[in-house]
Amino acid sequence: MSRAPMNAVGAVLLLMLACQAPEAQGKPPPGSAPQTDVTAKDYVMPPLPPAFVRLQDAFGGVHRVEVEVAATPESRSRGMMWRTELAAGKGMLFLFPEEELQSFWMRNTLISLDMIFINSQKQVVGIVERAQPRSLAARSVGAPSQFVLEVPGGWSQSVGITKGSTVEFEGVSGIQIVP
Repeated sequence: MSRAPMNAVGAVLLLMLACQAPEAQGKPPPGSAPQTDVTAKDYVMPPLPPAFVRLQDAFGGVHRVEVEVAATPESRSRGMMWRTELAAGKGMLFLFPEEELQSFWMRNTLISLDMIFINSQKQVVGIVERAQPRSLAARSVGAPSQFVLEVPGGWSQSVGITKGSTVEFEGVSGIQIVP
């Protein structure tokens, strides 16, 4: 056997092994420390609990949104960062320990979102519509809220959700809010 075919075979074997390496599969190499910065693109976020939010529109209709629930400091910090899409009827519900002025930014958030601020009585106290992606500008509605629902940009207006709309949660009562 000549030297050239042996090198080609060796190269193919090395390539096959490299493709099976953990880093080629999006995993850290063995022995390396996992990413601890929750805002980093390669941070691996544990799955968030699922639930539903029902919002009444200005005309009495009800709209049900399937949500991931962010109830820990890490999940609230990460939020919708690095997502490239958010389907209609989907969102993320942020649960906070107390009702207070909430403020959000769009750092590392790649898609436009509506932020629906909800008080402890489950009423919409304000909406930030079509928040600009990748912005560090603070977004707030100037009224205390305990919950914030993020949905695709423009969704609130398209279905008639307004300040004063009422909200119900399904599947949230068993989720512990971590300060």
